[in-house]
Amino acid sequence: MFAIFLTPAYAPFAIAFVIMIGIGLIEAIGLGLGHLDLHADVHAEADGGGVLDWLGLGHELPILIWLTSLLGCFTLSGIAIQQGATALTGGPLHWSLASGGALIAGGLLNTIAANGLARIMPGFETSVISTDDFLRRRGTILEGTARRGSPARAKIVDQHGQAHFIMVEPHDDADAIAAG
Repeated sequence: MFAIFLTPAYAPFAIAFVIMIGIGLIEAIGLGLGHLDLHADVHAEADGGGVLDWLGLGHELPILIWLTSLLGCFTLSGIAIQQGATALTGGPLHWSLASGGALIAGGLLNTIAANGLARIMPGFETSVISTDDFLRRRGTILEGTARRGSPARAKIVDQHGQAHFIMVEPHDDADAIAAG
């Protein structure tokens, strides 16, 4: 049974399966090594919708999990197509025909799988805010008097309920803001 997956008709699906297993092994090794803090900080914002939603990427699913899911769906679809063709015609389809069908079927299956995985994956939540979010916010001067050119320490509570201790000064030169 295993030898059939090494034939040219099943080659694209065997390759996809090996890549999927390779990604899993790399992830397992990375998990074993721990967090080495070698990752790059990439901050990208993209509007969801359109093709990204259709592909299953619009639901904050990590790209590596999505890719692994796609490879698995492609492999399963391809094997199912080849097994169905063998049962109906007595032989498997040419690898290019089966790959085209598996790409379409696997893509559709992956949309369903990615949506399901996104529902069960823990969400990434952060309360990081920009320094621009502190502008024009009410706060309490904790010590000193804030004057233009002579800031004072203040406590500001953001929209998430987190307290931030920052240095503030009034906008106008003539203004002074006392503690309290």
